[in-house]
Amino acid sequence: MIVRSLDEIIGTERDVEAPTWCSRRLVLAKEGVGFSLHETILYAGTETKMWYANHIEAVYCIDGEGELTNDETGEKHDIRPGVMYLLDGHEHHTLRAHTDVKTVCVFNPPCTGREVHDENGVYPLLTEEDA
Repeated sequence: MIVRSLDEIIGTERDVEAPTWCSRRLVLAKEGVGFSLHETILYAGTETKMWYANHIEAVYCIDGEGELTNDETGEKHDIRPGVMYLLDGHEHHTLRAHTDVKTVCVFNPPCTGREVHDENGVYPLLTEEDA
């Protein structure tokens, strides 16, 4: 059994920051459970372009408001507490955060904790063996 709190993660290597977001990685590939679990906060007034070419991601909003755009179709969705989206088709997408948007994210395959978006908004496919 693993029990972990955000207080234990903040300020460690599991607390990853980028210009438009921070991600607290609660469960990673090294735990060996087949997925990773993150609390991610997208900062108010920012726009983040992403494309998970190597991962499936489910995102559940628990606080804040924003707008999700499917960059392939132009379709837009309001993001607010209680809304979930699943990137099951590796969609190119943009999240515009009107306020700080706090989400819980699940990735498959699991992230190692070393991933950051590249110039295309993609997380590389890393494994524990790459460490």
